[in-house]
Amino acid sequence: MLKIGEKAPSFTAQAFQNEEIKFIKLDDYKGKWVILMFYPGDFTFICPTELYEVASMYDKFKELGAEILGISTDSVHVHKAWHDTSKAVRNVTFPLISDKNGSISRSYHTYLENDGESLRGTFIINPEGILKTIEIHDNSIGRNANELLRRLQAAKFTSENQGQVCPASWTPGKETLKPGLNLVGKI
Repeated sequence: MLKIGEKAPSFTAQAFQNEEIKFIKLDDYKGKWVILMFYPGDFTFICPTELYEVASMYDKFKELGAEILGISTDSVHVHKAWHDTSKAVRNVTFPLISDKNGSISRSYHTYLENDGESLRGTFIINPEGILKTIEIHDNSIGRNANELLRRLQAAKFTSENQGQVCPASWTPGKETLKPGLNLVGKI
C-alpha cells in the first residue's frame, strides 16, 4: 500500500498533449510538484467536468511550480478523439496519459480489476518525488479543483516553512500553527 512520505511509483507511458502523442516519464518532472489525476474513462459523465475545472485553473497550478497529469485506461487515440469532440476536454492542455494495461493504476492502488478502469485518485507529489497527499474515492463523486489547489498550496507552504502546519481550511495568508508551541498568529 502507498504511504504518505514514501517515494511515488515511477512510470513511463504514452500521453496525448497539445495535438501530439509522446512518451512521458514521471521522473522527467523531478524538481516540480506533480498532481496525478486518475479518472475512470474518456467519454463519461463526471470526468469532463473535473478535467474542465482543473484545466480552467491550470495556470494557477503552474504558477505554484506544479504539473498536472491526467491518467485513465484509455488509449492515447481515444484521448485524442475525446479532446477533438468534447468542448470541455478541448480546454485541457496538460498531458492525458494512457494506462491501457492498468499498470500505473495498479501501482497507485486505484485500479478496479473487474471493471478495467481506475477509481478517482488524486496524488500530490513533491519536487523530490515524495507523496504528500493521497485521495481516492468512488467514481460517482467528482473532485473539487479549488480544494485540490488549496491542498497543493498547503503542501508547498509546509515544505517551505519547516515547523509550521496548516489548520483546517487554511488558505495562503491565513495563520498557521507550530506544534508544541502556539499559533503563529490568531485563528
